[in-house]
Amino acid sequence: MITSLRIGFLLLVIVVSTLLLAPVQLAGLAFDWRIRRRLPRLWHRIACRMLGIRIHVHGRLDSRRPLLIAANHASWKDILVLGALADVVFIAKNEVKTWPVFGLLARLQKSVFVVREEKRRTGDQVNEIAERMADGEIVVLFPEGTTSDGNRLLEVKSSLFGAAAAALPLAPQGVVYVQPVAIAYTRVYGLPMGRFHRPLAGWPGDVPLLPHLIGVLKAGALDVDVSFGETAEYREGDKRKQLSAVVEGRIRTMLLDHLRGRHPV
Repeated sequence: MITSLRIGFLLLVIVVSTLLLAPVQLAGLAFDWRIRRRLPRLWHRIACRMLGIRIHVHGRLDSRRPLLIAANHASWKDILVLGALADVVFIAKNEVKTWPVFGLLARLQKSVFVVREEKRRTGDQVNEIAERMADGEIVVLFPEGTTSDGNRLLEVKSSLFGAAAAALPLAPQGVVYVQPVAIAYTRVYGLPMGRFHRPLAGWPGDVPLLPHLIGVLKAGALDVDVSFGETAEYREGDKRKQLSAVVEGRIRTMLLDHLRGRHPV
């Protein structure tokens, strides 16, 4: 009974926060006010607090622009975590638009939706990403292209780094900064997360959202380590495959260090 009341209260706080902030965000989107970039971070912080997600940051976000963040992707929780740490915009696959709850939230955050199957639209989408980066927005890319189980990094798709190449002509110094970020879910109930609790970290697309969300709420406390790695510089003449390999290597090293209990400074 207590657990049910607690879950109901936490969900109520999230819903009320959404209802209060959404009209302001909609106005910000309509008039392109700067506040539209900052409000999502407030909402994500509230959501993380209510869900019991405790964030431990290692390293720091690069202050240079234009900046593209490349992060591993295990769950919808990754969006809450990164959104709570910085004013970011996400690159999402087009079908996310139709998802319940998350589709609305993605649109409110002015995510960039990409249709990978339609080559004729790819150029417009990449140009939008480049323009957003040139305007100082921090763009988040999940280069695996899908979610993992939280235990590993899937193969990184170099084609998804086309946004960095497209942003080069708009970069004042002729360089686009690509920062690797590792998101590792490491503890639950304050104890190291073992194989039994690992499903709380990852969210494969075939798992229903509501039962997974209830499981996270019941856990009460979920610790996540977010590591900001060494930034790669992408310049004219550089190859995307080489950039992809460098970024992939840095994400994998940081991720495995935390999953294995090694915590580099």
